[in-house]
Amino acid sequence: MSTRDENPAAEPVPPSVRAQLLATEHWGLLASRSTAQGEVLTRISMFLTFTSAGLVSVALVGQATGFSDAFVLLAVVVLFIDVAMGLLTQLRVMNVAHEDLMYVTAMNRLRAAYVELDPGVAPYLMAAHHDDEAGSVQTYYFFGNRGNFRHVAGSSMIFMSVANGALIAILAGLLLTLLGAGTVAALLMGGACGLSFLAVSSVNGYRSYRDIWSRFTPLSPTPPEGK
Repeated sequence: MSTRDENPAAEPVPPSVRAQLLATEHWGLLASRSTAQGEVLTRISMFLTFTSAGLVSVALVGQATGFSDAFVLLAVVVLFIDVAMGLLTQLRVMNVAHEDLMYVTAMNRLRAAYVELDPGVAPYLMAAHHDDEAGSVQTYYFFGNRGNFRHVAGSSMIFMSVANGALIAILAGLLLTLLGAGTVAALLMGGACGLSFLAVSSVNGYRSYRDIWSRFTPLSPTPPEGK
């Protein structure tokens, strides 16, 4: 048996081979990220199409039946289905947001390996080469002057939360009306239900984001300022 077989680590891997392996992994992460983003955008489009078609159908049935009891029953059923579809879509959007953060962090770690192979490339990387929270923020927006509120408010998660909150508000108001509540009371209670859902979704999303970083240990953290 040769010395190489007894100790496979005796001969170091050439830098060119390491770079090729890292680049292959990088392209795989990019492909997975693109697939996830495309899939979730398709899911959102399907949800919006389904919801708009359902509401238009309810309006047409209402005109045809003179807004009878059958119309009310149909409206409740359609809204329940729309809310269920919206909640499932929102869950998928949150999962993909976590997956996207996972891919970004993984690619940041690979860039750290590139910099380790050739420190001279570091000044030319606008995306971060640190696999921590600060590094992910830099990769999501290179120029670094976009506030957290703008980033969160413009996300697909908030979009879905607002859409589902509106559907829940409409459904809650309709159910309260059927139970005998007045129009004003139904509007106020429905709006409160929608806003409560939006608040719960926002808090849950923030907690899940913080939980990710509390359990993650970076290999190449961002150095303190001034170092």
